[in-house]
Amino acid sequence: MKNLNFSILENHGVVVLTRLGLTVFLLVGLLSCGNLGYLGINAIGANITQIQDLKPQQNDSTTVYVQGKVEKQVPLLDKYAYQINDSTGKIWVVTNQTGLREGAQVVIKGKLRYPSIPLGGKEYGEVYLEEE
Repeated sequence: MKNLNFSILENHGVVVLTRLGLTVFLLVGLLSCGNLGYLGINAIGANITQIQDLKPQQNDSTTVYVQGKVEKQVPLLDKYAYQINDSTGKIWVVTNQTGLREGAQVVIKGKLRYPSIPLGGKEYGEVYLEEE
């Protein structure tokens, strides 16, 4: 009789360990599908640049990736402009994409642009990103 009880407990332990293993496996799988940018991990494996690090002196051939949340959208003649915020700063992105919603988390690849606008001895140009 005692052997039977031990056998039942042993089988129960296997079931518990199996369930625990499956739970951990599923959690890891779900986390790998999510946005882990706040941990320094990005979904596409690209080198994400923080918006605060984008400087006007970079030339037009510089391609960067930015990751953040869409805050604003503005329709242009044949394109859209979206303001992206990554908690270090904000930048406008000009793109052909029309389906980005405010609040959506995005990763954008594009070229830095800086139109110089000097007026009265002051510079009013602003860095923006043109999606590739």
